[in-house]
Amino acid sequence: MQLSVIILNYNVRYFLELCVLSVQKAIQNIDAEIIVVDNNSSDDSCSMMKERFPNVKLIENKTNFGFPKGNNIGVAQAKGEYICILNPDTVVAEDAFEKILNTKNWQLNTGIIGCKLIDGTGNFLPESKRGVPTPWVAFTKIFGLYKISNVFGKYYAQHLTENQSGKVDILVGAFMVMKRSLYLEVGGFDENCFMYSDDIDLSYMVKKSGRENYYFAETSVIHYKGESTVRDEKYMKRFQEAMNFFYNKHFKRSLFFSGFMKIGAFVFSKIKKSQQKNISRAIDNYVFFSKERIDLGLDKPILYCVDFKDFVNDCKKNTEIIFDTNSFTYKEIIDFMEKLKANNITFKMYLPQSKVIIGSNSANDIGEIIKLSKIE
Repeated sequence: MQLSVIILNYNVRYFLELCVLSVQKAIQNIDAEIIVVDNNSSDDSCSMMKERFPNVKLIENKTNFGFPKGNNIGVAQAKGEYICILNPDTVVAEDAFEKILNTKNWQLNTGIIGCKLIDGTGNFLPESKRGVPTPWVAFTKIFGLYKISNVFGKYYAQHLTENQSGKVDILVGAFMVMKRSLYLEVGGFDENCFMYSDDIDLSYMVKKSGRENYYFAETSVIHYKGESTVRDEKYMKRFQEAMNFFYNKHFKRSLFFSGFMKIGAFVFSKIKKSQQKNISRAIDNYVFFSKERIDLGLDKPILYCVDFKDFVNDCKKNTEIIFDTNSFTYKEIIDFMEKLKANNITFKMYLPQSKVIIGSNSANDIGEIIKLSKIE
């Protein structure tokens, strides 16, 4: 088998459904499997998987083991030569895996390959490519110096633009492709870290093994990002613990550095918590892209379109665009989102079988799920 896609889920039932639907299309021409590991969700994620996707391997953990152990459990049962670690709040294009598996970047010393991630509004997520967060690099990130000049741009690997492929040090755990043998060689995700610095640690371990990690800009994946994690006090505590874990593991200890990182992690986690919220905005009208005439029962005017070329942005109106996922490919939707992104436009996905509209309005939005009870 060529590829195993590992999706670790925790309480994001509708985003998981959308993710698996997109992955199924993306592996149609590949000898591949999907493995969903559920970390003891309290929603109906598992029952949905059994009903909607009976051919997908489902592992039901009876405890929330965290990100590292949860993924390690999935990889242990994987059969693919390559594995993809994939977040449940993602949407992949139909050609994503074929492009990455066929890229010329797979050389003898290739480590992990990641790709361009965009948020729910079509905007690029800079954490798609990063540098090793050494004390100095972490300082430039925490205090925003990377925004001033590319001289301070190592945290987000600003030697590459979002549309340039090339070598980077660190890739994000929302989407990572690598050989399963390499994953096992470096020990997989370190289970001493519950979450948050695990992808940094794995990328760094692969780099220390002599391999090169690559950012691949020729395919895009939507990462709703904030959906699976509410940034509460528990989040702040675990984030600080995660950063301390990484620095204690890979860098020399000193009282000054430990104190600085404790303060920095606290400030950074406070900022993250303050950023996350449900971002509501006034919507003047909806545009529904669908091949079928479906009454969504929404409370504002709806313009129905069957082709993306039919839409012209009226910058005076706050428009929410809804995509019928049965009518268009995910690649078409992703390309359209990247091309059309604008301050007055938000995007959502309509899942016909579950009769819900889902999406998010920013990288810091915890996501929105609209259940459409009026649809028969």
